[in-house]
Amino acid sequence: MNPNYKIPQSVLVVMYTPAWDILLIKRADAPDFWQSVTGSKDALDETFRETAIREVMEETGVDCSHASPLSVHLKDWTLENVYEIYPRWRHRYAPEVTHNTEHLFGLQVPADTPIRLAPREHTEWRWLPWQQAADACYSPSNAEACLLLPQFAS
Repeated sequence: MNPNYKIPQSVLVVMYTPAWDILLIKRADAPDFWQSVTGSKDALDETFRETAIREVMEETGVDCSHASPLSVHLKDWTLENVYEIYPRWRHRYAPEVTHNTEHLFGLQVPADTPIRLAPREHTEWRWLPWQQAADACYSPSNAEACLLLPQFAS
């Protein structure tokens, strides 16, 4: 695959507190587009877990790597969504690519976890109760992931 194109395999990481408040971050390139942590694999051999760890660090500054105490709280929900890539972002993928496979994770963090955004990617962050977070998500698959939190956080 051309290294200039994104790999159509990504993660969505629902970050949440013990009270089930979910972190949403606002995209810098799309006004009013609130989402969970997301991102594509950097290489075909990168595992989804490695992608999740990297994206959480890049987008929020939160370390959930194997050496971190949060590592045990990064849970693979063993669910995948396949969705059509929004036309506004399709140019980032090879011309024949129209769909992305998104692998879901949950990450429980303490309520006072500091968030450090990557300013080129996101401009704001907020914690919302899980049902309100689902309502605030732009992406239907992200909203659905928020609504799954009670099933996976229990």
